[in-house]
Amino acid sequence: MQENHTPSSDTQPSPASQDWALRTVEKIALAGLQEQKTARRWSVLFKSLTFIYLFFLLMMLLGWVGQSKSTSIAHTALIDISGVIEAGGQVNADAVISSLNDAYDNKGTKGIILRINSPGGSPVQAGIINDEIHRQRKLHPEIPVYAVVEDICASGGYYIAVAADKIFVDKASIVGSIGVLMDGYGFTEAMKKVGVERRLMTAGENKGMLDPFSPVNPKQQAFAQSMLNQIHQQFITVVREGRGSRLKEDADTFSGLFWNGEESIKLGLADAQGSAEYVAREVIKQAEIVDFTYQETVVDRFAKKLGASMAQELGVSAKNLLPTLR
Repeated sequence: MQENHTPSSDTQPSPASQDWALRTVEKIALAGLQEQKTARRWSVLFKSLTFIYLFFLLMMLLGWVGQSKSTSIAHTALIDISGVIEAGGQVNADAVISSLNDAYDNKGTKGIILRINSPGGSPVQAGIINDEIHRQRKLHPEIPVYAVVEDICASGGYYIAVAADKIFVDKASIVGSIGVLMDGYGFTEAMKKVGVERRLMTAGENKGMLDPFSPVNPKQQAFAQSMLNQIHQQFITVVREGRGSRLKEDADTFSGLFWNGEESIKLGLADAQGSAEYVAREVIKQAEIVDFTYQETVVDRFAKKLGASMAQELGVSAKNLLPTLR
């Protein structure tokens, strides 16, 4: 007897179930594609935002943006002169003059404050800044310039301050030190004790002047002293011209001594007590302060370090031979 086996209806999918499976696969595929598109969009967005951020950051570091001080609102311009005054240093003529130009060019500037906190430095750099302040004051007589001393305004710092219309100090500020120096070391006796012989060859009898490993030459020493005296006299002339009849001279005024702020007012080295905020609010009558101090970019700092490193490698260092106002 032969049995007939017919396929069960359960073993073959119905057209409806096939349709449902196809639609499900399509939905899954479309969902996957949609997810990929969304992921790509977010990826492009994040990459774009990252690129824009890095590009903007690079422009800030290079100083292409973020340096603008333009404002039409009436204000007091502030320029910080803080640190040792020297070419390529923290305070130098190029940077201060750039700040002055920006402050004067701004239509909202009603007065300028030079906030000084400096022990001094290069007479050349201080002299260039002093000259520029006088020049700008003649061009813009309607914009007063005031020097405001914080902790210290000595030597080169004071050289700059006397170019201002008035000088304001704190009662405990250090002011003065109107003098010039040239310092160094002498190792001749130490060399004798350890048996070291100095062998210096020059073309020009004064080329090795002030060499720390050679005995002092009286003629060269007298020459250096004469030069220092001349620069000191230049400093004295600048102070007298800047302070005028306000200066009460005595034997100590130009001796290199320094005084506290309270005493400096009595001596005519300064005019009154007051902070930058006080001068802006009560003297210039513009309490709004806008900082015009020149800010170095990363590129500037890198260039300076590179230049200093190259000079050191080449053995170029003449700082000890330069007269200093400090």
